[in-house]
Amino acid sequence: MTTDGTAPEARESAARSPFMLSTWSFGERANAAAWPALAAGGSSMDAVEAVSIFCEDDPEIDSVGYGGLPDRDGEMSLDGCIMASPEQCGSVCAIRRHRHPVSIARLVMQHTPHIMLAGEGADDFADQHGQQVEELLAPRAREAWVKWKQENPDQARGVRPVDRDRGGQLFASGNDESRWKDLHDTIGVLAIDEQGTLAGACSTSGMPWKVPGRVGDSPIIGHGLYVDPYGGAAVATGTGELVMAICGSFLAVELMRGGAMPRDAITEVLDRIASRSDLKPEHQLAVIALRPDGHWGSGALRPGFRLAASDAGGHQLLEPEIVRLPGT
Repeated sequence: MTTDGTAPEARESAARSPFMLSTWSFGERANAAAWPALAAGGSSMDAVEAVSIFCEDDPEIDSVGYGGLPDRDGEMSLDGCIMASPEQCGSVCAIRRHRHPVSIARLVMQHTPHIMLAGEGADDFADQHGQQVEELLAPRAREAWVKWKQENPDQARGVRPVDRDRGGQLFASGNDESRWKDLHDTIGVLAIDEQGTLAGACSTSGMPWKVPGRVGDSPIIGHGLYVDPYGGAAVATGTGELVMAICGSFLAVELMRGGAMPRDAITEVLDRIASRSDLKPEHQLAVIALRPDGHWGSGALRPGFRLAASDAGGHQLLEPEIVRLPGT
């Protein structure tokens, strides 16, 4: 693993250097599960789907799939997307009967003229294409919801507290990932394969205790994920509404398409978010980006984000190279 934001051999031939980036610390073990097939010549599209499935099946990951935390009413809904180019992308949101939104999104891409399916229609489509119906709410997640409901009766009834620091002491200090526990909501993964093909995917159970019906940035092409083979790929994670306000992943890729290095593109995304006058203590945003030539970068609005990088040398957990508001 190099330290200058370059995949090994990227300067000479990115096409012969498979590489993968994932958000958050659980991305490391997900990358490790998907890596052997990618390293053996598998496709980047298969790799990003495999990373997503690994996280969607893990009951210990409380922001994705089966382990994810439910909405305000204790109901689960999942969102996801997958992308290789503007012509090759698919998305689903608000699915309630199937555990693997990225796999369903890939089916949407392959078998329909559409990009996005939602709700019951997406679940029905998954049934028609042989996707298994599965329980989405893990016992541990249900127990967490019951506890939250007891401790937050106003919010559980849909009444937003007035003049209350929703984060409390959680946001007062600490620079590790636990600072954002229960608030980050995405596994985002980018990969490049031996053929030099870029792909990306996002999967999420959404913001914990969300208002029923809320959909964030993760399944929306250009917001949580964007891939352009002529510009690069980017994934955003954190507070989805911040990303949606600026089309965050599209912005990062468009800047790279214009010649920017990933670090500079990510800095611009973070600067736009940091300049918002309504930024709150609980708001976090992180971006990972990968160019077709193998150069990559990472950054976060605040401390506490980690990412996983994988190449022939192994799998590493890394701190982002940019933290826009390091003192918070």
